[in-house]
Amino acid sequence: MTEPERYTCEDVFRRLDDFLDRELGPTEMELVQRHLDSCEQCAREHRFEARVIDSIRGKLAHLRAPDLLVKRVSRLLEDEKHRR
Repeated sequence: MTEPERYTCEDVFRRLDDFLDRELGPTEMELVQRHLDSCEQCAREHRFEARVIDSIRGKLAHLRAPDLLVKRVSRLLEDEKHRR
């Protein structure tokens, strides 16, 4: 199966969260970015979602998780790491 030369608005919309989290492969990242560079409607949606994520991250940076929760999550992550 060959890679598309360009993405549609629908293609970009389905991948926008992964694009923002940088979880796409290099080819998909490039295709999404190329579309955002040429489509103002999608670029506007991208900017809005990026601002929302930045705002949430900023607010979360000021929160401190309870020690018990940190220990439980750390233990679960370690257990999962050893299972693989």
